[in-house]
Amino acid sequence: MSLGPYASFIVTSYLAAATVVALLIASIALDYRNQKRRLRELADSGVMRRS
Repeated sequence: MSLGPYASFIVTSYLAAATVVALLIASIALDYRNQKRRLRELADSGVMRRS
């Protein structure tokens, strides 16, 4: 597969997009873990959800 004279731009763009997606996934995973921890702390302290 020949990308021609724009090969470096194309490869760099794909790498940048992949990096952004990976950072977004990592951010969501960290936020999920923090939210679960916070909910567990609230449950342990006796705070309950209203139904």
